[in-house]
Amino acid sequence: MSQDLIRDRVFALAGVLQALAQVRRIADTGQSEGAPVQTALESIFRIDANTAEAVYGDAEAVRGGLHLLRAYLSSAEKDQALGKLALAVLQLEQRFQRDPDMIAKVQAGIDVAQARAGKDGVAHPDVIQGLGDLYAATISQLRPRVMVQGNPHYLGQAGVVAEIRALLLAALRSAVLWRQCGGSLWDFVFRRREMAAAIDAKLG
Repeated sequence: MSQDLIRDRVFALAGVLQALAQVRRIADTGQSEGAPVQTALESIFRIDANTAEAVYGDAEAVRGGLHLLRAYLSSAEKDQALGKLALAVLQLEQRFQRDPDMIAKVQAGIDVAQARAGKDGVAHPDVIQGLGDLYAATISQLRPRVMVQGNPHYLGQAGVVAEIRALLLAALRSAVLWRQCGGSLWDFVFRRREMAAAIDAKLG
């Protein structure tokens, strides 16, 4: 398998983990980090990027996700809850791809949100709310649902819920990219060493 393809899969998985790390953070603390959230939300709108790396802007933009993925491919300490959440999103992507009507609805919703994001920026509360509403109206209807655990105080706040849903949509977008690059769960059985080497090459 070409190194370019392995590298693209690595970037897509890093995008999944980086978005979900922010889901975990905001669910626990009510606060997210600006730069990773910006990267995740922008990736939703970069449908026609030429490479997986370009979906996120550049390698530096998903450096946090690459570190998280590297930990999962080694014996390093890792967040088991984050791993379970990532697996749930990868499985959700399979169900999503089998529903062409939902794919069309999501794409139409992204087109609407993109017009607003072009005017106000991807991190504008109205854009995040719109993406969150889109996720609630479409992806969250798939079963079983992706369940996010956290502090009930924060999970009861509308703004937190909207941001979590928007980030879950971003994670799903990265999962779709991973599949488009030929990714499958067998990568974690047969491609671990190759993926780790690709990450090490990017992280220096």
